[in-house]
Amino acid sequence: MALVVVVDYGMGNLRSVEKALVHLGTSDVIKISGDPADVALADKIVFPGQGAMPDCMKELDSRRLIEPIRLAAKTKPFLGICIGLQLLFERSDEGGVPGLGLMLGQARKFSPETPDATGAKYKVPHMGWNKVEICRRHPIFAEIDNQEYFYFVHSYFVEPFLSETIIGKTAYCNNFASAVAYENLVAVQFHPEKSQQAGLKLLSNFLNWDGCWAC
Repeated sequence: MALVVVVDYGMGNLRSVEKALVHLGTSDVIKISGDPADVALADKIVFPGQGAMPDCMKELDSRRLIEPIRLAAKTKPFLGICIGLQLLFERSDEGGVPGLGLMLGQARKFSPETPDATGAKYKVPHMGWNKVEICRRHPIFAEIDNQEYFYFVHSYFVEPFLSETIIGKTAYCNNFASAVAYENLVAVQFHPEKSQQAGLKLLSNFLNWDGCWAC
């Protein structure tokens, strides 16, 4: 039985993530916490969030969570969701704020001026169901079909410096990285907790994952 901590730093509806994890019927202990000690004690970390990146970094700093999160992302199975993905990178166009620097690259804002196939402008934020092309097989995608639909809500996307860290892509304005992985760390731009059966399967895969990708 593992302790799975859903990190609370005051940004986003964490209850929906908690409910989705509990719904899986796991024997693991699911705990929402903003206590650095709980992050340190956890066997696995889920790092969700919504909102502006400068506000998120400010909250993480004020709650003394930056270093515990950095350490957890290097030492135990770690799942970032939505802005929990963007925060892992070096910086963002949103306020020019530095991120956690755990992955090389940056978060960029969508350009709605780019027309789609019909000539219409894309809407920003990107909101709703969209396909994820699985670029590299990872345990998080076990028994999930390529081009499966997941639910998105975001105005920024990440540009990883290392292409080999991209495990999923989605087409909107451009082809952007919608899932990334490095060693024991994996993160997704979409919301698995809002993505019905495919999302629940991804969360189940995470709970069953030992943190090893290339083993």
